[in-house]
Amino acid sequence: MHIRTSKKYANDVYLQDIVGVDREGNEVRIEDKIADESDAVEDQVSTKIEKRKVSEAVCRVLYGREKEVIQMRYGLFGNDELTQREISKLLAISRSYVSRIEKKALAKLKLFMQDCFA
Repeated sequence: MHIRTSKKYANDVYLQDIVGVDREGNEVRIEDKIADESDAVEDQVSTKIEKRKVSEAVCRVLYGREKEVIQMRYGLFGNDELTQREISKLLAISRSYVSRIEKKALAKLKLFMQDCFA
């Protein structure tokens, strides 16, 4: 009877089963491989809300080069994130000028966010 029962569970796999060893010699388990490392739903929702607030602030407060630099620097509105050096080449201005524009724009955004969303 015991053989029949154990045969029934022979193909079961457990999350704690060891599937190998990593470079440092630590055991690697199935649960390590399939762990869900995505953000919790609450984190995703709050991130989406924060992005919407920042996008709104950028549209309301910044104009011209400030808006352009912030969009490129932080990858807003579907843009890729760029370095100050890359932005300076695209806009044909110095990297230090990009830095000053960014600093001024962030200060404006900070004031706006403190006033409106506090």
